[in-house]
Amino acid sequence: MLVDSHCHLNFPEFSNDLPDIIKRAHNLGIETMLTVNTRLSEAHELQKIADTYDNIFCSVGVHPHESADYAKPGLKAEIIKLAQHPKVIGIGETGLDYFYNNSPKGSQIDSFGQHLDASIQLSLPVIIHTRDADEDTIACLKKYPAAKGVFHCFSGAADLARQALELGYYISFSGILTFKKAEELREIAKFVPLDRILVETDSPFLAPIPHRGKRNEPAFTVHTAELLAELKELSFPHLAEATTNNFFNLFTKAYRAKCVL
Repeated sequence: MLVDSHCHLNFPEFSNDLPDIIKRAHNLGIETMLTVNTRLSEAHELQKIADTYDNIFCSVGVHPHESADYAKPGLKAEIIKLAQHPKVIGIGETGLDYFYNNSPKGSQIDSFGQHLDASIQLSLPVIIHTRDADEDTIACLKKYPAAKGVFHCFSGAADLARQALELGYYISFSGILTFKKAEELREIAKFVPLDRILVETDSPFLAPIPHRGKRNEPAFTVHTAELLAELKELSFPHLAEATTNNFFNLFTKAYRAKCVL
């Protein structure tokens, strides 16, 4: 069994065939999925999906791209309120993105801090997006040492991975791991401890080889996991079991459930 620890099932790319997408994932052994929130205005859409499928969970949070619309004193309270839903198991995705700078750095940092504070209060892990913001990301995390969580879709440098691990965070690998130019990332995957690794698709984005350029979907988690098993010199079942256990060790509000089609 595998877990797709980060996907976006409410996005329009999935609006016409979501039941088929979930069935294809189930047929390849992806029994659990976490569909991740990027705007609070869409939180109820994700909760509806999670309520429909017993093996799908959701998060609540604001992507750094959207933080300009949400960074205000009451953001933490809104997150905490929405997180009371029984299928909400994580906070985010949140973090810092200085590559696109779709929101000012100040609003990104403020939003990130409120998410971290909420995650501590709720005892729920935070789902971190970071791009070209290594120093500020680590600085924010050090201000909230009681927080726990995962660096999702990791594509940063080895030093960032080491700092994340030192702070107790998990690292999640996506289809980027399979890309031809991702040799540095593959080297990072080799040194990340097995008990701190998750796998994900970040679908509908970043489809792995051999599907690159197409719409990504949870079923494609298999390709990333297969390569990761090869890099770690493990059997695929061993890697699948370890990453699945890691998911439930981190997202303790989640439970193991079979997909009912």
